[in-house]
Amino acid sequence: MEVSRRKAPPRPPRPAAPLPLLAYLLALAAPSRGADEPVWRSEQAIGAIAASREDGVFVASGSCLDQLDYSLEHRLSRLYRDQAGNCTEPVSLAPPARPRPGSSFSKLLLPYSEGAGDLQGLLLTGWTFDRGACEVRLLGNLSHSSLRNGTEVVSCHPQGSTAGVVYRAGDRNRWYLAVAATYVLPEPETASRCNPAASDRDTAIALKDTEGRSLATEELGRLKLRGGAGSLHFVDAFLWNGSVYFPYYPYNYTSGAATGWPSMVRIAQSAKVLQFQGQAALDCGHGHPDGRRLLLSSSLVEALGVWAGVFSAATGEGQERRSPATTALCLFRMSEIQERAKSCPWDFQTAEHNCKEGEQPERVQPIASSTLIHSDLTSVYGTVVMNRTVLFLGTGDGQLLKVILGENLTSNCPEVIYEIKEETPVFYKLVPHPKKNIYIYLTAGKEVRRIRVANCSKQQSCTACLTAADPHCGWCHSLQRCTFKEDCVHPENYENWLDISSGAKKCPQINLFRSSKDKTTVTVVGSFPPRRSEWECVVKNLDTGRQLCRGRSPPGQTCACSIPTRATYKDVLVVNVTFSVGSWHLSKRFNFTNCSSLRECPVCIGTGCAWCKSERRCIHPFTACDPSDYKRNQEHCQVAVEKRTPPKTAGGGRFVENKSNRTHQGLQVFYIKSIEPQKISTLGKNNVIVTGANFTRASNITMILKGTSTCEKDVIQVSHVLNDTHMKFSLPSSRKEMKDVCIQFDGGNCTSVGPLSYIALPHCSLIYPATTWISGGQNITIVGRNFDVIDNLIISHELKGNINVSEYCMANSCRFLAPSLKSSKARTNVTVKLRVQETYLDCGSLQYLEDPRFTGCRVEPEGDTELEVKIQKENDEFNISKTDIEITLFHGENEQLNCSFENITRNQDLTIILCKIKGISNANSIDTSSKKVRVKLGNLELYVEQETVPTTWYFLIVLPVLLVIVIFAAVGVTRHKSKELSRKQSQQLELLESELRKEIRDGFAELQMDKLDVVDSFGTVPFLDYKHFALRTFFPENRDATDKNESLTALDALICNKSFLVTVIHTLEKQKNFSVKDRCLFASFLTIALQTKLVYLTSILEVLTRDLMEQSSNMQPKLMLRRTESVVEKLLTNWMSVCLSGFLRETVGEPFYLLVTTLNQKINKGPVDVITCKALYTLNEDWLLWQVPEFSTVALNVIFEKIPENESADVCRNISVNVLDCDTIGQAKEKIFQAFLSKNGSPYGLQLNEIGLELQVGTRQKELLDIDSSSVILEDGITKLNTIGHYEISNGSTIKVFKKIANFPSDVEYSEDHCHLILPDSEAFQDVQGKRHRGKHKFKVKEMYLTKLLSTKVAIHSVLEKLFRSIWSLPNSRAPFAIKYFFDFLDAQAENKKITDPDVVHIWKTNSLPLRFWVNILKNPQFVFDIKKTPHIDGCLSVIAQAFMDAFSLTEQQLGKEAPTNKLLYAKDIPTYKEEVKSYYKAIRDLPPLSSSEMEEFLTQESKKHENEFNEEVALTEIYKYIVKYFDEILNKLERERGLEEAQKQLLHVKVLFDEKKKCKWM
Repeated sequence: MEVSRRKAPPRPPRPAAPLPLLAYLLALAAPSRGADEPVWRSEQAIGAIAASREDGVFVASGSCLDQLDYSLEHRLSRLYRDQAGNCTEPVSLAPPARPRPGSSFSKLLLPYSEGAGDLQGLLLTGWTFDRGACEVRLLGNLSHSSLRNGTEVVSCHPQGSTAGVVYRAGDRNRWYLAVAATYVLPEPETASRCNPAASDRDTAIALKDTEGRSLATEELGRLKLRGGAGSLHFVDAFLWNGSVYFPYYPYNYTSGAATGWPSMVRIAQSAKVLQFQGQAALDCGHGHPDGRRLLLSSSLVEALGVWAGVFSAATGEGQERRSPATTALCLFRMSEIQERAKSCPWDFQTAEHNCKEGEQPERVQPIASSTLIHSDLTSVYGTVVMNRTVLFLGTGDGQLLKVILGENLTSNCPEVIYEIKEETPVFYKLVPHPKKNIYIYLTAGKEVRRIRVANCSKQQSCTACLTAADPHCGWCHSLQRCTFKEDCVHPENYENWLDISSGAKKCPQINLFRSSKDKTTVTVVGSFPPRRSEWECVVKNLDTGRQLCRGRSPPGQTCACSIPTRATYKDVLVVNVTFSVGSWHLSKRFNFTNCSSLRECPVCIGTGCAWCKSERRCIHPFTACDPSDYKRNQEHCQVAVEKRTPPKTAGGGRFVENKSNRTHQGLQVFYIKSIEPQKISTLGKNNVIVTGANFTRASNITMILKGTSTCEKDVIQVSHVLNDTHMKFSLPSSRKEMKDVCIQFDGGNCTSVGPLSYIALPHCSLIYPATTWISGGQNITIVGRNFDVIDNLIISHELKGNINVSEYCMANSCRFLAPSLKSSKARTNVTVKLRVQETYLDCGSLQYLEDPRFTGCRVEPEGDTELEVKIQKENDEFNISKTDIEITLFHGENEQLNCSFENITRNQDLTIILCKIKGISNANSIDTSSKKVRVKLGNLELYVEQETVPTTWYFLIVLPVLLVIVIFAAVGVTRHKSKELSRKQSQQLELLESELRKEIRDGFAELQMDKLDVVDSFGTVPFLDYKHFALRTFFPENRDATDKNESLTALDALICNKSFLVTVIHTLEKQKNFSVKDRCLFASFLTIALQTKLVYLTSILEVLTRDLMEQSSNMQPKLMLRRTESVVEKLLTNWMSVCLSGFLRETVGEPFYLLVTTLNQKINKGPVDVITCKALYTLNEDWLLWQVPEFSTVALNVIFEKIPENESADVCRNISVNVLDCDTIGQAKEKIFQAFLSKNGSPYGLQLNEIGLELQVGTRQKELLDIDSSSVILEDGITKLNTIGHYEISNGSTIKVFKKIANFPSDVEYSEDHCHLILPDSEAFQDVQGKRHRGKHKFKVKEMYLTKLLSTKVAIHSVLEKLFRSIWSLPNSRAPFAIKYFFDFLDAQAENKKITDPDVVHIWKTNSLPLRFWVNILKNPQFVFDIKKTPHIDGCLSVIAQAFMDAFSLTEQQLGKEAPTNKLLYAKDIPTYKEEVKSYYKAIRDLPPLSSSEMEEFLTQESKKHENEFNEEVALTEIYKYIVKYFDEILNKLERERGLEEAQKQLLHVKVLFDEKKKCKWM
């Protein structure tokens, strides 16, 4: 379907960009817009938009009407006449043969009857359906069926126009509709679209009563078209001074041309009859040779009595006639239109014909000073703000411009306040926000945006803010920035807000001047914020930091400060002056360095220096004039005003047109032919070429660029006259628009060159094909927009750098040949970049794969005049087109025939390329003599051999002979191979037996003899602070923000209502799309919001746990708290984390850190594979390095270089370090760093990536690297990482640690092209790397090394048991308050519910404490300590956590020999642990119960500890997001629950407060 972008008249559309759906999907991936720029998207192009005073924004598109709130959140959708279906289904509309103005199904959208007494607001909609039907609906309730409807009211043609207005009139004060429409189109094919009644065929304007039972087909009055007048296109309708006005223009829908001048017809605002009051023509043709006969948009500025219109000249089918003067904004005084509207109708029939013979319509002239000429305006909206007229203009390339008229209604140069990234043309109607004048609704294509009407914040100072003269902006003292009045704190206080009426002179300004001979005074002038406290002013010497003076004053007076004149002060060069009152402060820096070089009094005084009149020189302000008669020699002068920059001559400047028609020397005639290119980007262009004649005869050549008529011209001096016919200019950057270009020679008349368009930077939507072959040469196409401004196209490769490629670009696509990357890896990705000036734009990636492989070809005759060639190719991912491939058949004596490509067929096994050779006379003979086929794919050229088909007799003779030979050969080879295999197997079995014996003996010896030197203390335990501990427990990442306002305060009060909060949680949990993740997040945000109210949070936890028990008791009580499926389960985890954080730090922290450190120490004692992280010593079989090579320990003598980061004399810099000969250089670095820390108690001072290792042998040094030129490369191209053994480093070798000059990335990630200890032939390596690698490696059996798991367990056993017992111990025979309290609570609930099975309570306690808290801590040491957890440590801690939970299990484990090793490892220890756990639970139960006051005191103390730890406002904001997402469901639940009426009111109040404030965001 095709629906045009605007209801207004015809601007023939630009060429549509290909693949609009893809472009839209890419646009969705762009960075999201801010909260102040919400966007709503329709399924079809928008045809009408209106905003009501109270009920939001209404949008009509297709056959659908949508109601949005003022923030563009969707509320409701209705189809025309409440038909079945939904708004996402597109409505079919056949595209017209020629683009027509206002192609849309929706014709009217008029809110009315708002605020009219007790009446409800109504909405009148008009549609093309049912011969131009109308509906009247309630504004506040679209879901209600229509109140009234009628047919034949509006135009029934999608491309026809309709404009209307509803007004009140008559004795009964009824509502009437005045509507103008194009009811009939003079085209034969339209008869099938709709058939208006015969009475409507010549109707132009009709008057209807809207308050009957239906919108009656019969009109109260009608104004008919004059015979032979043709069609009229109506653009708008509005009321002014008791009349209804309809702006329109005559338009031929067949030819697409305007046939007369735009006009305005006027009728009386009456109730009974339609009274014609005249019509006037509108002339907005100034500056265009053909005039502007199309009217695109209309806006009445009622407060000013002025009407604004956007007019356009014809542009042609493809915009080829568009020029810098095509469109214009013209303003007309309504009083003049009313006065000149003649009662003589030249477009309409009237009863009274008052026309004189030959009378022509009188054309009304616009207000000349306000006319603004532009290349592509589409829409206008005007308003008056603070007695200033403000006009908003939309453009065809998606810009929103703002024009502020001066006192004499003079237009200024428009400011671009918003740009649509996709450059969609702006809809003809701009709609203001009915409540807040800081927003306007911008419609384009299928989208509506809410845009701020000014960019106040770009003005950095008060003076800049007020001199910009934007009536929407002003200076806010309390915020000290330029803002909207609504954004300023206490704007109602006049003294806190300065608007443009105050003028820049009211801005606070610090003055420093010589007040007398012996002192300089500092004061502040202008307007200040309310002064309720005393002033303070300070002058400080910035070079020394010394105060030169300090002053104070009471609240009612302004502070002043005086600096005495002293000879010693002449060295004070820079001072900073600060004035402050309360939280407000103002500062200014004065620099006296250049006082003596200033030659003018105003400039001298303006910079703070002093002026000596007699000597006419500028001096330092703190020194006296010489001679020292102050009164005679000191002169005050007016402070210098900032001067305007004089016209520039080289790069650009202002142009003063030379009116004199100067004759050139020697009567030389300068001829201009063209300018290239005619489109450049907004960045400008360095080499724009102008061609013509006689250029070398001029001495001064300038180019003048004229864009929008009210903006200053750019004057550019020629860069280089290349020769007599060519010269080069360098054009500056500019906004998007078309400019007129002329060349001026030697100050004479400016000769026109034609238009030059500044357009946006290129944007890429798609690269196809996205995959090519490594030899290159394939045709690649990029789709997007604005490609005609790129300088060149670049392929960026990580190894080859930037490769320039030759490209052929049009506006919407670029084609280039993929360059060859033959020397690179077979699979590689490159980035396609576009260069515009010196800017590089990423366009997407192109993947290179191995070249296609051809396996054979067949040549078959098709009759005697045609040959068919079929070429077989392996299946691949290439998209080969006809233009990529060239096929040649060789036959006879090197004769060639070109084969014409037909198609490509892809089968399961092969791809067949079919081509044909036609127009030959001897196909059969060519077939028999054909030899081979040459295939050229881009740069790839291959010869494909023909498959031979042996004849039958030859086949029958040869086959038996071959079979006999093959059978004898097979028997002989098999016997030989069998003997050879038996011999090799015997050798391998003997070798394996020997290996097994050795490994088992070594494992046994290690278990009995090995000792790990466990250190009792590892120095200070690096605990995280509470805030980070809690956040890592609650959330995957930490976010923070600051925002405190009334809405959050109200919400805080509301969630402290227990009944309300419990109701909300239960309601949320019943929603199907309230996921488990949402439940966890909600619980965590609630924990943070109530962090300082732990007593209340605990009571909520109790209520929710009881409710959960009610649910669980009906099914299986043992499953309660087992999984995180409800808010309360995550809330319990968080509550335990908060309450047990102290116990964790004081009791469990040290043994836990000791366990992690000891485990790390044991793992690093043996080989660790860098690539897979597997290690010889581990607790987890999945992480066992069983392909272990032979290894030995190497003792190194390490010397640390003295560095600025660590210059302490006490540091030991010569250390002995043990490493393994199989360690990589990176692993050796880590062990050396750890040895330095253990030896000196402090780190070296550099990161691992900042140091290098150097082997010292005599006077020679060699740097040690993981990969260098000596690295071993295996047979499959895989690089083996260098180790200590690779460099043949022996015991006692000296290694120097030095600081690298350049830094390298800290986290080195090796690819599949590298290996360390696991070589490519092993099973585990194949698991990680894929099965394409082959190599030789010693045979290994995984089970031989299972004893290493036991060895690791033994090494950490004592530390592990210490940790476990610290968790289930009772220090000082007291359990932590939280555990005792919650366990007693569970016991009490079980008793209340008559649960007698002790196992149930045991399981409840286990699920609530070990499972929900301790396991989470044991598996994640990074939650508690400032350390990094490796994947291997994670695997080992999982085994420990499983053993920990098994200790709490009531189920007896039945483990056999086939059980997993992770279970078997601690099988003997679990029974002991179980007994200890039972004793632990019993000891807690036997402790005296906690009193409620004890628990409350504990919770209160914990709350105080964590005050100001978190930003609770952020958590409240996130909670509100969930509440508002399910607002209706929560509100319905509150309505059904008794006793929650007040909470319901409070919730509605909170929503109102949130709706009124800006969205909060994480900072």
